[in-house]
Amino acid sequence: MNPILRNILAVIAGLVAGMAANMGFLILLNKLIPVPEGVDFNDMDTIVQAMEAGKYQLKHFITPFVAHSAQALLGAFIAVKLGASKHLVLAFIIGGLSLVGGFLAVTLIPAPLWYNIIDLVFAYIPMSLIGYSIAGKGSS
Repeated sequence: MNPILRNILAVIAGLVAGMAANMGFLILLNKLIPVPEGVDFNDMDTIVQAMEAGKYQLKHFITPFVAHSAQALLGAFIAVKLGASKHLVLAFIIGGLSLVGGFLAVTLIPAPLWYNIIDLVFAYIPMSLIGYSIAGKGSS
């Protein structure tokens, strides 16, 4: 297969796997750490209202952080494992696109500043680099 096409498909597979990991962790962890009363996980308006009302506690921010981290880590891991070359670039593409999603979430959800900083700084690019490292493609 053409290496460029293989890299494109690897990134797509990494994005899909990462999004699946994100949703999987959100679903699983919301069972362990339920969202505040009155929040519908599938309704952005109830999430925003609960944030603005101060219903979210520290424990409620663990779930999205873990989900975002898993998305970048697994997505990069898959892209690097499936990619033909330029593995570090593939990991950065996954981390960068995930970071764009993180910035979008920051504009839509009024989370506390401390959480937004931690999420944007630690959940995307660093986790994609860890995914790259775990994949063992250190030569590119």
